[in-house]
Amino acid sequence: MARSKDRNSILRALPSVDALLKTDTARGLANELGPTRVTSLARLATEDLRQRLLLNSSQGSAGANGDDAFRSELLKQAEQRLVELHRIDEASGVHRVINATGVVLHTNLGRAPLSDAARRAIDQASGYCTLEYDTAAGSRGPRAARAENLLLELTGAQGALIVNNCAAAALLVLNTFARDGEAVISRGELVEIGGDFRVPDIMAQSGAHMIEVGTTNRTRVSDYRGAINERSRLVMRVHTSNYRIVGFTKVPSLAELATLTRGAGLPLYEDAGSGALIDFNNYGIAGEPVIRESIEAGADVVSFSGDKLVGGPQAGLLVGRAELIERMRSNPLYRALRADKLRLAALEATLSAYSRKEKVPTLEMIAMTAGQIEKRAKKLIRKVYRNRADTLTLEPIKSESAVGGGSAPISSLPTVAISIAQEGVTAKKIAELLRRWNPPIIARIVNDRVLIDLRTVALTDESEVERALTSLAS
Repeated sequence: MARSKDRNSILRALPSVDALLKTDTARGLANELGPTRVTSLARLATEDLRQRLLLNSSQGSAGANGDDAFRSELLKQAEQRLVELHRIDEASGVHRVINATGVVLHTNLGRAPLSDAARRAIDQASGYCTLEYDTAAGSRGPRAARAENLLLELTGAQGALIVNNCAAAALLVLNTFARDGEAVISRGELVEIGGDFRVPDIMAQSGAHMIEVGTTNRTRVSDYRGAINERSRLVMRVHTSNYRIVGFTKVPSLAELATLTRGAGLPLYEDAGSGALIDFNNYGIAGEPVIRESIEAGADVVSFSGDKLVGGPQAGLLVGRAELIERMRSNPLYRALRADKLRLAALEATLSAYSRKEKVPTLEMIAMTAGQIEKRAKKLIRKVYRNRADTLTLEPIKSESAVGGGSAPISSLPTVAISIAQEGVTAKKIAELLRRWNPPIIARIVNDRVLIDLRTVALTDESEVERALTSLAS
């Protein structure tokens, strides 16, 4: 009974939300976040403190006596928790980080970094813009006309369409051409892309009935031919972007499938996944289909991502035969999936760079040699040591970067990373301290050593990495 009374006394000493909001800490946050958000965080702070007090009755004697010092201490704890919740809330939002992992298309870090031109295009399009307006005619114009024309120029296709991501592109194709019918696909291509996105699920959602042919590792043209019947509406080919089956394998070429589907009067659809507007074999990356080559091989529709190997914003890019593209444009589902003005502006700027034979940041990073990265790494190490970072051990070591984003799973990019060690400090702690930097620096841990790979660090961000490393030793 006495313990119950003590607990009630403690809870009565708990500061109210109103009392917390009147503190200088809360008032300062209200100026930054607005009163509504601060009130929500204050409620969470006081509730967290309440739960902590209920679990720890060791402070009961002070609370039971109604000690003013105890009330003041509780208010101080509530303020501290309010500040912590604010930091957590800020960290959960979208903000800039420095990618020092060496993974070029890092899905968790936003995949392809946009070019300066794409960023400027987004800024211009953020106000009123010519999204669907023809300034020459003074009337409504077509949406995404220039971006689509650039896609035609770069891929050799007759028509192009842009939606919000590659999964949306696959959904639109299947819904337009195979709804209430059958779509034929090889068992070895029933992939899970990531984030629980699976090809069979997209097929089911589209209204198409999936017909699997062949085996996991071997599928022949005859397997497709044997599955085609009066209910068949489409043959689908999926590029296995994030894995490869090697060894005793066989898949028909796109040209062989095109001959089959043309004879059967069916469209051939290739989901090229990461996609490539150029030949990445030149950079030591094999197995990524070049979109122009897919069109030339006879694919009727090809879909691919805008924010992977293309190096632009998230988008689902569709190219192919003009009449098929227009059928998808007329599908009511297209309106729900189409790209917004900011995405289109960034994509247009990215495709324009390809048209001018310029490298976007993604291509620049992939093309960087280990020798070039080593020079940058050694130079950065010298700068840090000049700043008296005596307690740190920094050394260049051979390592591997990755393309990432589910692309080129069997191709690695040789690199030279900066290995970081500090006496008495774990690698996990060093990585955490780097993440706390402003902007956060995201590194990786290999063999209990923190590695910074400058392949994915912009030259303009190297000074931030230098300052962060110097601060570790202070």
